[in-house]
Amino acid sequence: MARRRTYGSYNDGCAAAHALDLIGERWAMIVVRELLLGPKRFSTIQRDVIGVSPAVLTQRLHGLEASGIVQRHQIPAPGTGEAYELTPWGYQLEPVNTALSMWAIQSPAFPWQADMSPDALILAMRAHARPIAPGTAACTVVLHLSDSRLPSTDTVDYVAHCTSTKTTIERRATTGVDVDAAVRSSTQSWKALILGGRDLDDTFGISILGRAAAVSTLLRVARLK
Repeated sequence: MARRRTYGSYNDGCAAAHALDLIGERWAMIVVRELLLGPKRFSTIQRDVIGVSPAVLTQRLHGLEASGIVQRHQIPAPGTGEAYELTPWGYQLEPVNTALSMWAIQSPAFPWQADMSPDALILAMRAHARPIAPGTAACTVVLHLSDSRLPSTDTVDYVAHCTSTKTTIERRATTGVDVDAAVRSSTQSWKALILGGRDLDDTFGISILGRAAAVSTLLRVARLK
C-alpha cells in the first residue's frame, strides 16, 4: 500500500500541517486519546477503540512510536508483556484533545446520543473541571465506570479530588483511598450527567456509596456548563 504523502512534501511548512502529518491519520488521535490517562496493553487499546482492526492499530502505534509520540515498555512483575505509553511530548497532546473537543461540541451534527469509552468520558470531565466554590467542602470521589458499548466488561477505576484550588481526576487503583463517596455507573448513564445535563436523581443505573453531596459537588465542577 502506498504511503500517504506528507504536507511537508508539498512544501507546506505550517506547524499545524506538520501536526496533521503526525496525528492526522484515521484512528491516530483516538489511540492517543486512549493513552492520555496512562499506559495500556495492545488488547486494552483495541477493546477501547471500537472499530479499529488489529492490523490498523499496529500500524498506528508503530507510526506514533516512530514519530516519538508513543513508547513501549515491559510491564513489571507480577504482570507480563508490553504496554504502550505516551512519551512526555505525547502527553502534551491532552490540551490539543481538549481544544478539539471544546470546538467540536459546538457542531450542530455532534452525536450526543453516541456512547464513549470510560477514558474519553473522564477526559471530557477534565476538560471542564473547575475548582469548587469558596465555602464548599473539599471531597474525594471514586468512580467505577463500565463501558456501555461492550456486552460485559470490568469497571475502570478513577479518583477525583475536588478542592478550592483545582479539581483533578485520574485513572488509578482505588484500594486504600480515603473517599467521601464511591460511584458505580455505566458510561452511558454517567455521560447523561456530564454532557447531557441530566439530574442525578433522574438518572438510572447509578449507585452511590457514601455522601451523595460529594458526588453532586463533583458534578457541579466537572460537567459541561
